[in-house]
Amino acid sequence: MVPSAVDLESATLNAWPALQVAHDRLWVWRAAKGYSKRANSIHCLDPADSADADARLARLAALYKYNELEPVFRVTPLTSAGALAALDRAGWEVFEPSKVLAMETPEAQWDVQHHTRRFDPRDPDWFETQGRMSGYNAHTLGILKSILDAVACENCGVLAYSEEGEPVAAALATVSNGIGVYLNVVADPAYRGQGYGRAVMAAALNWTKSAGARSSVIQVLGNNAPALSLYGSLGFAPAYDYHYRKPAA
Repeated sequence: MVPSAVDLESATLNAWPALQVAHDRLWVWRAAKGYSKRANSIHCLDPADSADADARLARLAALYKYNELEPVFRVTPLTSAGALAALDRAGWEVFEPSKVLAMETPEAQWDVQHHTRRFDPRDPDWFETQGRMSGYNAHTLGILKSILDAVACENCGVLAYSEEGEPVAAALATVSNGIGVYLNVVADPAYRGQGYGRAVMAAALNWTKSAGARSSVIQVLGNNAPALSLYGSLGFAPAYDYHYRKPAA
């Protein structure tokens, strides 16, 4: 059985920790110096947690401003009606509609068509290569390293290599609460469309299976048709949608 939204949200939060966290009942404020909206947004983890929503939204938005970050709220099926109403009253606008895809772990392993290699994600040979493919500058790469240092769950960095032996695709795999979580999936622009993204994901899925994952989850932008096609071909199916909200300009 595919896990519930609360299980999937818990697993993804564990797999990608923030560097600063504050709690307001079951609203969680997360920040990581602006790197990735997942780690720099407010999350409501209880659909019933609606009390004093306007005041709480204002307080947590002010906390972002105090830390010199833009306020962001991540809206999922766990977001309470009171939080949604407060966002509407405050005029926070929707951006980046996205999807959570999930699946049960099958019996068979995935076929890996290209050479791949596993790394400790804190190894510069993995995170610097992943950062280069993603176009990160030194500042962003430093934040990525700090996040990787903070991951408490078992995790693995994977690279896929071209026929010439060059690393051309990367993925981060984590097992949290028995769920495989896949992050920072990227392919070198010069090698896209040649199966390297599929190879690195297949290798990551095989690793989480060997590490005991009973199911898997990945998050993807709703308009990223190539990624949706790739993940669907690997067995992922839509679990639920989410989006982000931010104060109107």
